[in-house]
Amino acid sequence: MTIRPKVIALVASMLAVLGVVQIVVEHRILMPSFAELERDDARTAMRRISYALDLTLDRLALSAADWGNWEDTYRFVIDHNPDYVRANVTTVGLKQLQVNTMLVVDVNGNFVMSSALDLNTEQPLDIDFVAAKAWPADFPWRASLREGRAAKGFLQTNRGIMMIAAAPVLDGNGGGPQRGMVMLGRLLSDAEIQRIAAQAQALVSMAPANDARTPGQLTETADITQVFRAVNDVYGRPLMALRVDVPRRITQRGHTAIAYASACLIAAAIVVLVLLVLVLNRVVLKPLSKVTRHAVAIGNSEDLTARLDLHGNDEIGLLAREFDRMVERVAQSRRQLVDQSFHAGFAELAKGVLHNLGNAMTPIGVRLSGLSQRLRQAPAADAEQALDELRRGTADAVRCADLEEFMRLACAELAHTLKAAQEDVAVLTRQTGIVQSALSEQMRSSRNEHVVESVRLPELIAQSLEVVPDSCRQRLVIDTDESLRQVGVVHVARTVLRLVLQNLIINAADAVRDAGKDKGVLRVSAQIVRNADHEQLHLHCQDDGVGIAAANLDRVFEKGFSTKSKGTNYGIGLHWCSNAISALGGRIWAASDGPGLGASMHLMLPLVARNTRASVEAA
Repeated sequence: MTIRPKVIALVASMLAVLGVVQIVVEHRILMPSFAELERDDARTAMRRISYALDLTLDRLALSAADWGNWEDTYRFVIDHNPDYVRANVTTVGLKQLQVNTMLVVDVNGNFVMSSALDLNTEQPLDIDFVAAKAWPADFPWRASLREGRAAKGFLQTNRGIMMIAAAPVLDGNGGGPQRGMVMLGRLLSDAEIQRIAAQAQALVSMAPANDARTPGQLTETADITQVFRAVNDVYGRPLMALRVDVPRRITQRGHTAIAYASACLIAAAIVVLVLLVLVLNRVVLKPLSKVTRHAVAIGNSEDLTARLDLHGNDEIGLLAREFDRMVERVAQSRRQLVDQSFHAGFAELAKGVLHNLGNAMTPIGVRLSGLSQRLRQAPAADAEQALDELRRGTADAVRCADLEEFMRLACAELAHTLKAAQEDVAVLTRQTGIVQSALSEQMRSSRNEHVVESVRLPELIAQSLEVVPDSCRQRLVIDTDESLRQVGVVHVARTVLRLVLQNLIINAADAVRDAGKDKGVLRVSAQIVRNADHEQLHLHCQDDGVGIAAANLDRVFEKGFSTKSKGTNYGIGLHWCSNAISALGGRIWAASDGPGLGASMHLMLPLVARNTRASVEAA
């Protein structure tokens, strides 16, 4: 199982766990919190109702206090003047006060004046409490009457529950002695309840007193939350219960919100899963897969030129760069090993050849030295002089006989010298054959298979520049064409081609110097030439140096030919390049438009196919 399905399964599992946690939170925390909000709302509504009811009683008590602290009322309690009743206790007055009953009570609790009115029909109202003409003996407000204190509360009548308020009768200036009390009453009708409900902005109704069994009692149904408040009468006995009904809209909306939230969470989880998988695939999985494939490809093909080139700043990017650096170090070590092996092989081959040449040259040197000495010692000049003298003739017979004897002895000496020279020539001939055999062996060895490596041409040119003298690099600018990068990786004998390019770069720098320029340009381009059965690499190196005469284009690759100074050049570099390229199965040729117009070097080199390269490396 690859890492991608593992990551997807892990992320999906995490989102599933998150969904389960959300469901638990919704049912254990959110929904109970919604229900608690509804309870708080219901209690708040009941507090508003209680405040509105208390406010109504306070207003009723304020009206009673106004009437009680009035000089006319004070005199009426004393003189019982009927004009006070006719002038003030009217239907209009009671409707303005919004009271159903108005009583003036003396200090003994007797009603000095009493009036009861139906505010809707404006007809007298029969109320049992008013018809009694006096407070009952156990009426709780008798203590307030004696002490001159105001009082308010609720009272059960035959017409229903009545809100009542009483205030002491004073002289109009708040002084006394107090003469009794003014008592106002308002029936707590359904209309009054709805007015209080509208004022408190709540749904309220009256219920039997036994419905409120506990203070602040709260009950819940599927649709309504109900809060009860018990109300006592002036005697302290349960009178009624106020019930506030609060629809459970918060819970319903909470259920709806949670349903939407759950749907959104599921959709978001799916979107997040997809996006996360896409992001992970782009940021982690795809680069990781690329690194893995690259490592496997490197291990299988041993192509050390390929690079990941991941530029990320994360751990995968760092790993890729470190892997590229590791492969680069391995490739560099391999190049160094191949180069060292190449040079070591050449050195070992040269060592053997030089040893054989030394063995062959030693007899040659000895023989040449002996031959040279014998030839110098031969009486050739004396014999020639004696022969010339004999040719001219001489009168002296003794001199002539001496010359003839000398010629006889000189001929014998020359014959001996000639015979020894023939022996030396035979030895030299044999030793020359040995030298030719050693050179032929070297030529056969130079045609052995070279190590084929995967290279990129820009990197190969950079490697060639590393071994070029500083003076040449400073004199020459290498202009690498885009075609070098487009060619990509090629499989060639890198070491040989690097040495060839090194020679071409040095020659181009010398050509720029000979042209009298401080700075020149060497343009390098490449092309893959495809034939029916094989591919060839065409390298084109063009400089802007001194150029090559047309007569010398074919001779620049001859051994010993050079247009440069004989003191610094021996005509070996291009000759070796030609031999090296020929040994690889390719060819090299030169082109130039003439002196002063620069020169071009063309290399045509067969490319090694991947399977062929593998078999060569295995061999």
